[in-house]
Amino acid sequence: MSLDTLLLQDRLTRLTLAPKIGGSIANWTAIDTGQPLLRHNDEQALLAGTPRQLGCYPLAPWSNRISDGGFANPDGWLALQANAENSPLPIHGSAWQQAWQVVEHSDNSALLRLDSHVPFAYVAEQRIRLHEGRLDIHLQVTHQADTPMWHGLGLHPYFPRLANTRLQAGAQKVWECGSDSMPTQLSELPADWTFAEPNELPERHTDNAFTNWNAQASILQPDAGYRLDISAEGCELYLLFCPERKPFFCFEPVSHPVNAHHMPGKPGLVLLHQGQSHSLTFSLQYRSMH
Repeated sequence: MSLDTLLLQDRLTRLTLAPKIGGSIANWTAIDTGQPLLRHNDEQALLAGTPRQLGCYPLAPWSNRISDGGFANPDGWLALQANAENSPLPIHGSAWQQAWQVVEHSDNSALLRLDSHVPFAYVAEQRIRLHEGRLDIHLQVTHQADTPMWHGLGLHPYFPRLANTRLQAGAQKVWECGSDSMPTQLSELPADWTFAEPNELPERHTDNAFTNWNAQASILQPDAGYRLDISAEGCELYLLFCPERKPFFCFEPVSHPVNAHHMPGKPGLVLLHQGQSHSLTFSLQYRSMH
């Protein structure tokens, strides 16, 4: 696997991109302290050749799992196969499993593009930019196939989980899941999943979608002396993934619930005809707490 990487930098932070590994961000760190702002990754993680070992990767043309071996579109059924070793269901679309091309690159920004024909024709673009400690990721998909298809988007960042990590991210309800990680019902928020005010991360395994999010959040890292203030556009949900006894967690902005392709009304999905686009933006502002 190639270790070809791109470096972006502003006055406060430094970021490494791995375009050929699913258009991923490998690392994002504070310059003055060297503190990782996304889960830190070394050369061995890059050599593994999978975005799941890195800092953040794009989800297109959908997020998370889809049941029933595919989904219906206006012009017929799109059959899908499982695409990850740890999931019996197709997961996270196809953009994360392909090499992206570098279209533009400057000291503090890059434009990456993917021309995909799996599982149908689409073009995905990521504009990644640093400015005064703020990381902006703009993800867009443009449908290229002759027949219309349902699309969804997301991002999958991994953050350090420290002893006193706190999350603030208001939401109204949460999708409960079965043992297969598929949603079963919308429920009120239990205490350990309520983040209207900064709260510690849940101790139990969590892999759930939170709805009616106001697209604002903060990750507080007092042990490391910084916080990340988050804003987003194009996503009314976030997924919180907290595996037990792991030094990371994932806070994923997404445009639709898990398995929305099989929910009434296909909430959050967008039916795109050839040449039409769909996008989301995710911004993280690094702030020192000292």
